[in-house]
Amino acid sequence: MSDQDLAARAAELRRTLNEHIYRYFILNEPIITDAEYDALYHELKTLEAEHPELITPDSPTQRVGSDLQADLPKVRHPRPVLSLGNAFSAADVRAWYDRIRRLLPADTPLDFVVEPKFDGLTVVLTYRNGVLEQGATRGNGEVGDDVTPNVRTVRSIPLRIPVDPSQPPAPARLVVRGEVLFLKKDFEALNRRMIEEGLPPYANPRNTASGTLKQKDARITASRPLTAYCYAIVEADGDVPDTQWETLHYLHALGFKVALDVARHFDSLDDALAYVESFQDRRHDLPYEADGLVIKVNSHALFEELGVVGKDPRGAIAYKFPAEEVTTRLVGVTHNVGRTGVLTPGAVLEPVAVSGVTVRQASLHNYDLIRLKDIRIGDTVIVKRSGEVIPYVVGPVIAARTGNEQPIEPPETCPACGTPVQRAEGEVAYYCPNPSCPERVARNVEYFVSRGAMDIAGLGERGVRQLLAAGLIHDEADLFTLRAEDLLQLEGYAEKKVENLLKNIEAAKDRPLDRLIGALGIRGVGTTIAALLVEHYGSIDALAAATQEELEQIPGLGPQIAGAIVEWFSQERNRALIEKFRRAGVRLQREAPAQPVSNALAGMTFVLTGTLPTLTRSEAEALIAQHGGRVTGSVSQKTSYVVVGAEPGSKLQKAQQLGIPLLDEDGLLALIGAQR
Repeated sequence: MSDQDLAARAAELRRTLNEHIYRYFILNEPIITDAEYDALYHELKTLEAEHPELITPDSPTQRVGSDLQADLPKVRHPRPVLSLGNAFSAADVRAWYDRIRRLLPADTPLDFVVEPKFDGLTVVLTYRNGVLEQGATRGNGEVGDDVTPNVRTVRSIPLRIPVDPSQPPAPARLVVRGEVLFLKKDFEALNRRMIEEGLPPYANPRNTASGTLKQKDARITASRPLTAYCYAIVEADGDVPDTQWETLHYLHALGFKVALDVARHFDSLDDALAYVESFQDRRHDLPYEADGLVIKVNSHALFEELGVVGKDPRGAIAYKFPAEEVTTRLVGVTHNVGRTGVLTPGAVLEPVAVSGVTVRQASLHNYDLIRLKDIRIGDTVIVKRSGEVIPYVVGPVIAARTGNEQPIEPPETCPACGTPVQRAEGEVAYYCPNPSCPERVARNVEYFVSRGAMDIAGLGERGVRQLLAAGLIHDEADLFTLRAEDLLQLEGYAEKKVENLLKNIEAAKDRPLDRLIGALGIRGVGTTIAALLVEHYGSIDALAAATQEELEQIPGLGPQIAGAIVEWFSQERNRALIEKFRRAGVRLQREAPAQPVSNALAGMTFVLTGTLPTLTRSEAEALIAQHGGRVTGSVSQKTSYVVVGAEPGSKLQKAQQLGIPLLDEDGLLALIGAQR
């Protein structure tokens, strides 16, 4: 390749990489995979190493990637918060080891610590006199975004250290580094909630964690279950450990969440490397996403002595796991109708093996993402499957195009009923507005009977479709009019099964009102919003009569959800559904509060945390209410007592910080008895 060609290739790589850095860190909308980015970056780094004259100030190899957001206050870090160099094979790790060995005296002993490489968002936490003072993102390594109010909502980040008063006090000033992320189960639960509320699911945990931590409204951050792991001390005024292995245990003792279940200490590189290579088969057992393991020189003094090359500290290397991605051809698109009418595109693929499974279909997330990534029918596409997560299309391989590819457009009419598709202003989703759409009805009934809704055991997706096909039901309310003689005519319905099913249906009539409202399929109304509505309106009739203006006054309800509620109750089909529920004897109003037993707790406010020995949470709440007290969900200066059970959460820490009196179950019972 000529010098001119080399310079052109380097310029193209710089331009491409900087564009992807912007999309990843600023827009949170990556259009290539991490593996693709790493390959491009590695090519540029190799090219610059062989031809230093090609290095320019704007090269991504010359600075730390930035995730700064223009509209957030800025924080200057006390020391640079650097990223890591990458290794993709045992040979790469050994080459790294040889490089650092040459920089140290021959007889220098080296030992190592191996830790997970979290796929989250770096945070820098500052504590003064043991109290959390500030939280910031890494930003560009020198300056980060101030996200202190949002950091305070992450329950695994202690507000005061040490959490255990029996531990030695923290230094007067301590700055620690960690990673904010979603646990896999929490991210899946968040997406289930999004789907239940008729909203599109989030594409990946990392970008969702980043967007969540940078919300202007900390209440939004608090509503999403973020977790934080800490693993390094950036700076301290006082004595701190001399090694990384001791640092991890020290941070754990202070009360930080530390990945000690994965982290290991090794006396030799061979042992560390053997552990890293053996871990690849266990990567999916981790509760969080990790794209590799980090090997660090254990001694902090040696780590500092080794210094930095470019943007990477020489004393550590990230061993990246092989990406679980393949390429195949996208041959078609399905348009699936959800229970609230939202249309979700799905990819039909030429069968391909990935992670030991043959994949024929994959998620395309939503139509905006298809347009953004310019995914077309006929494209060669990158498909990713991580563990048990549903495979999804990362993006097209543009260079493989032949010119015969066809753009993917949202359908103009519902594929199930032919009704013109709508899209509300400001929303991502396209949806079918027809409440009688057969696919919407089927999906609605499937959700209605599920455990998270009305919990009618014995009816799954197959059973619901069977009842609809037989004409025994036409909507959710018809479930409550099913007769044994009709069910016994269906295949697979024996007498015992019918008896149990009818018993479960009868029990569902008395479910709390918020369960019913959350199960109705109103766009944007899941369990949380349903509980809010029941709190403000006592009955389904009062809610049906509410105006949009009234609904918008409820904290947590915006104009879109308020409009969806009003629209739902305005439809004749849905009003008829409510009347059918009424005739069937389904509970349509809030359960009457229990009659007061005494006023022993009058004027007192309680918060519950942990598991009590004999009382369930609902029983404890009812007991407090019966004696005139009030239970709230968060600790404040106005809290009278915090009732503490086994395995308490962060509410205990908050109570201790504010000096709120603590009670166990016996103490609560004694308080009631002592004041009768």
